[in-house]
Amino acid sequence: MSISPTPLEDSARCPCGSGDTVGGCCGPLLAGTKRAATAEALMRSRFTANVVHDADHLLRTWHPRTSPSYRDLESSFDDGFVWKRLLVTATEAGGPFDAEGIVEFTAIARTPEGRRELRERSSFVREDGTWLYISGELTNAPGSH
Repeated sequence: MSISPTPLEDSARCPCGSGDTVGGCCGPLLAGTKRAATAEALMRSRFTANVVHDADHLLRTWHPRTSPSYRDLESSFDDGFVWKRLLVTATEAGGPFDAEGIVEFTAIARTPEGRRELRERSSFVREDGTWLYISGELTNAPGSH
């Protein structure tokens, strides 16, 4: 069974918190018509993909060495988390001319148990001009805050 991503209007505010519209921010990345220029831009697009349940974008931007199966990724959408807000707290390298980058962030979700914050330090690599997510290290135990 395949999950269809929730469509977003290009004129709507982007869920990634950049302050831009979907069409001027994550929309073209999710559509596959534009590549992320930075590791942070990729992180923001991956957050938006989680908001709308876009498994294709998540897998397309996940390094094949560390990516889950499509089935495992789809099943993670059933965890009851409704992602509400992304706060990027730090970046290291990850610019247009870098080969690697780190993005630290806090993602805030609503769950049946209440508010949850996930804090992560994510690693990215740029291969053939394309940023890819490698892995993330949780910097907090996922729980209510």
